Amino acid sequence: MSNRLAVNDPDIEFVRRIAKGDAEAARVLVEAYGDRLMAVAYRMLGNRDAAEDIVQEAFIRMWKHACNWRPETAMFSTWLHRVTINLCYDRLRKASTRYEHTAGDDLPEMVDGKADGLATLEASERGSALQEALERLPERQKMAVVLCHFEELSNVEAAEFMEISVYALESLLARARRALRCDTQLQDDLSDETEEIVAGAV
Repeated sequence: MSNRLAVNDPDIEFVRRIAKGDAEAARVLVEAYGDRLMAVAYRMLGNRDAAEDIVQEAFIRMWKHACNWRPETAMFSTWLHRVTINLCYDRLRKASTRYEHTAGDDLPEMVDGKADGLATLEASERGSALQEALERLPERQKMAVVLCHFEELSNVEAAEFMEISVYALESLLARARRALRCDTQLQDDLSDETEEIVAGAV
């Protein structure tokens, strides 16, 4: 299993180059994963500025700790998602204080073109009963829904990202669906997306 992870990970050479200070390799991975990480962070936090902070910090950690990543333990994309998820958890727990970070001197900036995609996401969700209902879920239930429905990961993949068992993930999803079904403010939202989540099609 460990050898298969090392051989099949498409990012392994980029990470090795980043560990040696290759800023161009870092830019490649920022471009490859920036959109997905922003989507996860935005769904979790419901705030664009906070999501941008989280993703920037995730890439800073990629830059600083690439030399410590072990390809036999997890795919690099899994590791990067875990970092983002944990940063979101920390941000939510410290919601009363502003998240701050210090960038690495040579870290490439976030790709400007990603703003359009996130703006579209924000526009579609502004005033959305579903997004507001997600905000009312406990952190881990919300993350389970975000990964399985919006990121369209399998239960196995989502459980790996969250570092929990598949059984624990399914329990989180079940509790989240029950909470959403009982959310009186969500009952007026009859969109297909809402019905899929509440019905358990995640």
